[in-house]
Amino acid sequence: MLSKKTKYGLKALTFIARNEGDMPVQVSKIAKSEQIPSKFLEGILLTLKKAGVLGSKKGKHGGYYLRKEPSEILMTEVMRVLEGPIAMVPCVSLNYYEKCDDCPDEHKCSVHKLMIEVRDSTLKVFRNTTLADLSNTKR
Repeated sequence: MLSKKTKYGLKALTFIARNEGDMPVQVSKIAKSEQIPSKFLEGILLTLKKAGVLGSKKGKHGGYYLRKEPSEILMTEVMRVLEGPIAMVPCVSLNYYEKCDDCPDEHKCSVHKLMIEVRDSTLKVFRNTTLADLSNTKR
C-alpha cells in the first residue's frame, strides 16, 4: 500500500514540475491545489529537499523548486526517499538487504523467488518513469 506521505509527495512534485517557471512554488499554493494538509506537506517537501530533489528559497517570493529537470528525476529515487525500500521483504532488497529470521535457505524459499519477480517488475516501472512522465512536461 502506498503511504499518504508518498502519494502527497508525488502529487506535490508533479504540481511543482507543471508550475515551475522562474519562481519557486509556495507550500500554501501546492496544499490548496492538491488538497494536502499544509503542515504534513511541509515535512514531505523538507524530506525531498534533504535528499536533493528539491531546493527552497525563503522570503516573500519563496517556496520550493526542482533541483533537476523533471526528465532527470527517476521514480526509484523519489520512492526510496519517501517510502523506503522498494522490495516488499528485506531478503530481496537491493539497498536494504537483511536475511529473514524465519527462512533457513533463501534459494529454496518460494516467497523469496516470488518477491524477486515483484521487485524486478516494480523496479522496471520506477526506473523507466520520470517526473516528466507524471507531469507531462518536456523539460
